Amino acid sequence: MTASTLDTPLKQPAFTGISKRRKLTDRVATVLVTSSVLVALVPLIWVLVSVVVKGGSVVLDSTWWWNSQAGMTAFMPGGGVYHAIVGTLLQGLVCAAISIPIGVFVGIFLVEYGGGTRLGKMTTFMVDILTGVPSIVAALFIYALWVATLGFDRSGFAVSLSLVLLMIPVIVRSTEEMLRVVPMDLREASYALGVPKWKTIAAIVIPTALSGIVTGIMLALARVMGETAPLLILVGYAQAINFDMFSGFQGSLPGMMYDQVSAGAGANPVPTDRLWGAAVTLILLIAVLNIGARFIAKFFAPKKV
Repeated sequence: MTASTLDTPLKQPAFTGISKRRKLTDRVATVLVTSSVLVALVPLIWVLVSVVVKGGSVVLDSTWWWNSQAGMTAFMPGGGVYHAIVGTLLQGLVCAAISIPIGVFVGIFLVEYGGGTRLGKMTTFMVDILTGVPSIVAALFIYALWVATLGFDRSGFAVSLSLVLLMIPVIVRSTEEMLRVVPMDLREASYALGVPKWKTIAAIVIPTALSGIVTGIMLALARVMGETAPLLILVGYAQAINFDMFSGFQGSLPGMMYDQVSAGAGANPVPTDRLWGAAVTLILLIAVLNIGARFIAKFFAPKKV
């Protein structure tokens, strides 16, 4: 083989275009994916439209937001949802204050430190178990421990404790996934500059994944704020405002909806309107929290230079 032969580049075959089979496969896949999205959107839009149409007129009344149901009977028009909003927010905030640090730190441990250790494997196994635990089982566990064994009263705080068991595994899983998305090159560049591992995680890894972590936290909070079983077992429904998380019955939006069903919603227009109004209020409350979380995550996310 001569030198001139070695210097001659290999002749590449000419591009003849995409085959008909590949075009057909691409079109079929596009149709299937688009159809799946539309099928998923149909029930979501249906539910939202139905709730807004049936409860929209109730929430447009200003008295709905600034009054409670104190002194109101089941068939007496009037009253509002203020007491239920207060109870839902208090229970959700207490639950979040406990769940978020635990869930985020456990996720950091599993990704950055002990994912392959015996403790890490056991933690992952326990998180998987908690992910599939029904809300009523979590409520019964807290009742057996907090009320029956330790002797505390049924209260909003007991509800928050049961919601913690439901919220932590969702936060752990979302934190894990977001931290794994962060490129390893960022960590290695930080280590090469002599930055300690804990400072790399705090200053580089977490800010990079913060937007996704916050989104996972809000999804977890939205899930637990709509639970009804812990409310029925761990605290009674109150029509008046109760700011005390450790004693007394406490109103909440899911509890109000269940109470209106028991009061004859569907057969009488008054509890029916309150039922749909409470549903719209819960959806709006979760939407506001999600939008606020997105702005917070965008504010604290690393800026492009």
